[in-house]
Amino acid sequence: MTECIQQTFEFQGLESRRVVANFEGGYLSSDGGSLFLREIDKAHGVMRQLAKCFTDHRDPGLVEHSVEELLSQRIFGLALGYEDLVDHDQLRHDPLLAVACSKSDPLGSTRKEESQKGKALAGKSTLNRLELAVEQGASRRYKTIEADVEKVEDLLLHLAVKALPRKQRTIVLDFDATDDRIHGNQEGRFYHGYYKSYCYLPLYCFVGNVPLWAQLRTSNRDASKGTVEALEKIVPAIRARFGKKVKILVRGDSGFARDPIMSWCEKQRNVFYLLGLIRNPRLERELEEDFEQIEEGVESGELEAPCRRFKDFTYRTLDSWSRKRRVVGKAERTRQGTNPRFVVTNLPAKDYPARELYEKDYCARGEMENQIKVQQLDLFADRTSTRVMGANQLRLWFSAFAHLLVELLRGDALSGTSLATATPGTIRLRFFKLAARVKVSSRRILVEWCSACPYQDTYRRAHVALSG
Repeated sequence: MTECIQQTFEFQGLESRRVVANFEGGYLSSDGGSLFLREIDKAHGVMRQLAKCFTDHRDPGLVEHSVEELLSQRIFGLALGYEDLVDHDQLRHDPLLAVACSKSDPLGSTRKEESQKGKALAGKSTLNRLELAVEQGASRRYKTIEADVEKVEDLLLHLAVKALPRKQRTIVLDFDATDDRIHGNQEGRFYHGYYKSYCYLPLYCFVGNVPLWAQLRTSNRDASKGTVEALEKIVPAIRARFGKKVKILVRGDSGFARDPIMSWCEKQRNVFYLLGLIRNPRLERELEEDFEQIEEGVESGELEAPCRRFKDFTYRTLDSWSRKRRVVGKAERTRQGTNPRFVVTNLPAKDYPARELYEKDYCARGEMENQIKVQQLDLFADRTSTRVMGANQLRLWFSAFAHLLVELLRGDALSGTSLATATPGTIRLRFFKLAARVKVSSRRILVEWCSACPYQDTYRRAHVALSG
């Protein structure tokens, strides 16, 4: 029997009118805003420079997707919300994403193999071989693509520092580590007692919203390990752009209050640290008098919880620190009870009084936690599920580059709009996710955006900013 394929779909009518649907709408995409990703990438040359960090061993006569196109497809995909390689088996049909990746044939009509016609972009297998470009010897053995990981790391740092606002007197480097769950029996698999799981322990460094450092590490180590090595690269890169007079502040939680980090900062010119400090009986004794005065005030009615006092003093551990250091203690009384907190710093007390130092300078570190959430939840940095740890590091960098592109777009095009302070997830939802119809002819590629888009003014302002 002849198989009939349904062409039209009828739904319940609307008053006197029929409601009928079909698949004759042409080439449609839900990522109409992806053109702005292409514009910001071309303006800063991110993918072009990243492609130079890879060596292509493939036969040029058989290559249909350049390294730059593959990187654009993968990293733009992350920014657009497609976290898995398998997503690209459908995305490869999207002519608008192909345009964003600068494919000269966005409809895939000139592909060499008949089975690939209509698929302008690469599939999951080709992208997977790109991510495995770090496996030792595999690239040359199978004549694929080889990544220079040091160049990738250096490029992320270089572009991130370049993206920072030029006129800054103080640059705050926020360091933090987090857990990244292991998926099965992967390379670098260790159990972490604090997180109660098998995980990686990546080290991040941000300046505001801009990612400077994203290093994948095994979890069988101290959370701060590798920070000095990172600073030895980050600080010179900042000095090269901002000069030697700029003040650099290294900020982190108590996991980074380690003598090697503090000693390194103390040896540098205009490099300071502000780090959390785990409380202990010796530190708590320093605040006993402050807590007594608070309790007296609460009992007499002069004070009402929550209330706090601050104390500035010098302190040295019994054996792990090489010298005495300035510590600020917070004696806080909440409705739930006492809440002592401590920070250690080499910032001068005359310029940074205790209360201001803690409430204004240290508590702002909480924004770093939000950036890690953005990196892992909005840009899928925790999708490190390949067998090879080096490939997972590459995935982490791809996520960081996607974050960097969004921040470049925010700075260049979205300043002054309702999205100026939005998270990457919100920018994706309100700016990248835009219904569009694509018409391809020999003379032009016409992208028709949704007429009912509620953010048309934002697109106009962004386009003017990028065209100026």
